[in-house]
Amino acid sequence: MKVLVIGGGGREHALCWKLKQSPSVEKIFCIPGNAGIAKIAECADIDSANLAKLADFAEKKGVNLTVAGPEVPLCDGITDLFRSRGLKVFGPDKSAARLEGSKTFAKEFMLKHGIPTAASKTFFSEEKAIKHLNAVFSRGEPGIVVKADGVAAGKGVTVAISQEEALDAVKQCFAGTFGDAGRTVVIEELLKGEEASILALTDGETMIPLASSQDHKRVGDGDTGPNTGGMGAYSPAPVVTPEIMAIVNEKVLDPFLKGLRKEKLYYRGIIYAGIMIDGKDVKVLEFNVRFGDPETQAVLMRLESDFAEVALKTAEGLLKDVRLKWSDDAAVCVVMASGGYPGSYKKGFEISGIKEAESQGAVVFHAGTALKDGKTVNSGGRVLGVTARGAGIKQAIEKAYLAVSRIRWEGASFRKDIGHRALKS
Repeated sequence: MKVLVIGGGGREHALCWKLKQSPSVEKIFCIPGNAGIAKIAECADIDSANLAKLADFAEKKGVNLTVAGPEVPLCDGITDLFRSRGLKVFGPDKSAARLEGSKTFAKEFMLKHGIPTAASKTFFSEEKAIKHLNAVFSRGEPGIVVKADGVAAGKGVTVAISQEEALDAVKQCFAGTFGDAGRTVVIEELLKGEEASILALTDGETMIPLASSQDHKRVGDGDTGPNTGGMGAYSPAPVVTPEIMAIVNEKVLDPFLKGLRKEKLYYRGIIYAGIMIDGKDVKVLEFNVRFGDPETQAVLMRLESDFAEVALKTAEGLLKDVRLKWSDDAAVCVVMASGGYPGSYKKGFEISGIKEAESQGAVVFHAGTALKDGKTVNSGGRVLGVTARGAGIKQAIEKAYLAVSRIRWEGASFRKDIGHRALKS
């Protein structure tokens, strides 16, 4: 089987790494890829936004399955185009991808199908949005959440504790900080509790949850500073107990699947539900229509099933035949970022110590890396996802940070408390 992976981040490196382990996979292509992916897949210099060229490439190379990593190609309709050419794709079509592409659409879907979520309102003008948030803070609410309605690479969400912070977030959206994604703004109640990430496979008829995980969105230790695309993750998440998972299945995943059927949405891929857990109360924060990053790195480290076969059966609508097998080990991913991220940062610094890190038993997934004069350099905000498995969460954390200590480049930064909630549990 020949597989094409779309994307060039840590998530896509993890997907390629897992696909490479399958005896059924003879060739992996990745567009555009990165310095790490290039070691295990054939990378092509094609604009991943040009869906027609991607389809041409897949046809020319005889690709049997395409896995779209990021949300943008899914929201732009890569599945629709590929299916029209008889190509198999792991991912929902453009209509179903609105579950991530439009937070307003996702909210309406949840309310329509009885999926618990935060109360919210949608605004198309800065003036009305500001009037609403002023009213919220005048009531003495502990805070609010401001979201750019569209796709903003994980950076369009602000958890505002102060009125000033909320005002700034609204103004940034309407000022174009997040491009077209911020033309519409969703303001919702601030939920209390602990977040977790629930990923599940679905082909529209069957739903199979993956191992639980938890992401660390804030850039600084102690969950401080602005939101990022994710500074680290671990699996399993102790907060997702068997009892909580049963509630998630009953109140989130089952009605989600029924909603897909009722609205006749084509969905063969992964659904990611960011959930807030408060005691036995579970509410959905958001839906993503692709694998999370960096949750994927931690989750796939624990998957013992043949992912290529699982993805193919999902794309073919045969998920009912799949049974997943998981390692009892825990896995932890620590993201190493460029200095200044998620703000401005400098690129082009040589990275050293990756081989030494992997000699400690970790897997170093490349995200924002590139090759320059034969050397690996940083080329993005999140640069590496250093991931390790251990007999328990404590051992996995220790192994991951031991590997991190071997890696160097100018300005490198990382959180030093990934997994702190799990340790407390």
